[in-house]
Amino acid sequence: MRFLALLLLLSPALALAQTETMKALDPLDISRLKDFSAYRSSSNNLYVDSNDDSKHPLPGETIVLADLKGPGIVTHIWATIADNEYGWPRLLRLRVYYDGSKTPSVDAPLGDFFGIGHGYERNLDSLMVRNASFGRARNSYWPMPFRKSVKITVTNEGNRRVSNLYYHVDWQKHDSLPADAAYFHAYYKQDTPPPQGKLYTLLNIRGRGHYVGSVLNIIQTQMGWFGEGDDMFYVDGEKVPRIEGTGTEDYFNDAWALRVSNGPWTGVPVAEGEGFGARLTGYRWHIPDPVPFKDSLQVAIEHFGWTYNPDGVARSGFEERSDYFSSVAFWYQQGINEDLPEPPYGPARLPFGNAQQIEVEKDLSGVTTEKGSVEVQKEVFWSKDLLFLKAQGIGSKVNVPFDVQKDGFYEVIAQIAQAPDYGDYVITLDGKQTNSTLVTWGPLQNQQPPVEIFAAYQPEIFVGIDHRLGWYKLSQGKHVLTFTCVGKDSLSSGYNVGIDGIVLAEIKDGEALVNATGAGLPRYEVPEAMLAPQAKASGITYRGKSLSFYVAALKQATPQNRADAIRALGNFGEDASSTVDILVPLLSDQDPSVRVATASTLAEIGPKAGAAAVPLGKLLSDKQLRVRESAALALRDLGDQGAAAIPQLSSALRDPEPSVGMTAALALGQMKGEAKSAVPALIAALQVSDEQQMSNADIQVLRNVVRALGEIGPAAIPALPALRKVQHLRVKYLAQESIAKIEGKPIPTWH
Repeated sequence: MRFLALLLLLSPALALAQTETMKALDPLDISRLKDFSAYRSSSNNLYVDSNDDSKHPLPGETIVLADLKGPGIVTHIWATIADNEYGWPRLLRLRVYYDGSKTPSVDAPLGDFFGIGHGYERNLDSLMVRNASFGRARNSYWPMPFRKSVKITVTNEGNRRVSNLYYHVDWQKHDSLPADAAYFHAYYKQDTPPPQGKLYTLLNIRGRGHYVGSVLNIIQTQMGWFGEGDDMFYVDGEKVPRIEGTGTEDYFNDAWALRVSNGPWTGVPVAEGEGFGARLTGYRWHIPDPVPFKDSLQVAIEHFGWTYNPDGVARSGFEERSDYFSSVAFWYQQGINEDLPEPPYGPARLPFGNAQQIEVEKDLSGVTTEKGSVEVQKEVFWSKDLLFLKAQGIGSKVNVPFDVQKDGFYEVIAQIAQAPDYGDYVITLDGKQTNSTLVTWGPLQNQQPPVEIFAAYQPEIFVGIDHRLGWYKLSQGKHVLTFTCVGKDSLSSGYNVGIDGIVLAEIKDGEALVNATGAGLPRYEVPEAMLAPQAKASGITYRGKSLSFYVAALKQATPQNRADAIRALGNFGEDASSTVDILVPLLSDQDPSVRVATASTLAEIGPKAGAAAVPLGKLLSDKQLRVRESAALALRDLGDQGAAAIPQLSSALRDPEPSVGMTAALALGQMKGEAKSAVPALIAALQVSDEQQMSNADIQVLRNVVRALGEIGPAAIPALPALRKVQHLRVKYLAQESIAKIEGKPIPTWH
């Protein structure tokens, strides 16, 4: 009861919004009658014979997890995702919009929102966030009150289709909310690195509310302990911090450095040591100790720690460092905050913004082994294939070649699976020892680091470990990673290993950093105009600025930030229809990132961007896959206003990449009877030699082709014989529904 009383002191709004888990600490509350209705929005489908309960967002696509009418409170969000793109938890973007606002009040990478940075999957066990199943089952218990409405979305800002996105959004419908019920906010920020001479700022806002949590991520760009920086809270414009800490580990309620830990209010789910590239993530929930503010709040931390000379001798125990910082700040606030700038888009949130993912299982010609043999295992975990070494025991070895495109300094990551029959492995690069917590080819190269052993045993298969090997100066040409078995766990039934891929990320000033010069790395920059002060805009705004402001920012944008300026227009949705004439010429831009951003923005505008249909259709034959995918998505969202591109969409059904074909089929379906000329092409797409041998992506193409024919309706009568032949378990119920639509009969009831 003492704990519940403490929660009630936070504020009437937060007390109202406490989850049933919190209230269960009051032994009488479980028995008390409730005056709200409980609901769930989920990825479940209505077909009882199908277990296909997930979404599959393409690059650039936004999935709406919930679109609810209030008043109410979102009490729980659960998600589990299968994706084979490196760093995908950083590439998927979670946003929450209240009461019809264009500005999201929650805006963060999905992984970071659930307490884990760096694109990692890790377990986390706290009261507000819990991640299980090696981090694959994510749960948020942050209460999110809303008055009129709430919309929760996930956008795929990566370069690969998400194989599976499952989700639940649990919420309560109330008759009313108290006047002082505040809105939940969360915001992602990064500095790579923070500016010299300035604090790293997690949050700087105006308004009234209370601060309730931080997730802080560090990537070390220097050796040694980074965490001597103090946390500081500047409340209501005070020049001196009202709250000031004594060190980074102290803020996370630990001491004498940080190590992996979990707790109800604080914990460190990621701690990789003190070497070059070492990652750390810590969380701190200010539920017992919220920080109220009436006018403004700035939350910041110093980026100070130990520094070293090139010979490895310590230079200082308290000096500014160039480590990478990123964070998510959590708070409740009256009204919707519009103070904050746009976070970086997609790949710019990854450490170096240029990760190259090498699928080693696609070419076995240069792979060699000792005491074992290799094979390719398909779909080991949904879209993940493995290069599998069937090892004979200790000393078994597999040599995996890979190409480096140019001389440079690189972070090297091996993506390794774990399983019940896997062994323990030492990994070398070009015959030299690797170690993820120490650089082996840098200023300390004469000191032999300890041998690092990767323990690949797990009681169940897990394809998800991004194992850093270190930072290395690599020449253009071929290099070799060697995996050598040195033993196994006593519970393991074998010595095998599975390799999902190799990731290379070029570090622009990596050699300077390794030689401890203190040089900074390039920082992500948004268009300068988008950061300029502006008076509070009236009418429809995004982050407190009008559409005309963002149009001006686009005109001033440099080649490096044009794509970001274009995407900003998309945040206005159909209210940006006046910019279509500005956007259409950009579909012919030489920069593929500009073409992608433009198509994505036209998709957000929707049917009012119908004037772009013809140039979007031309992009369906673009050489760049991302451009073709974005054009198909835009035409889908134009609906029947995209009918001018039907011939190009019909041809796109045969695109060698399934992601284009499946989206082209959806686009044709959105055009309904207008797409009757596409029926022959859709029938041809139904002709599959062996349904049972199709990949997951090909199945999705078939599903969308079937849907499209049903949406076209009676004009698709010639497709009936082909539809009746569809027997695949994940498609046949859709075929029966489409047949009913074409014949004008009642649609079968499945649920």
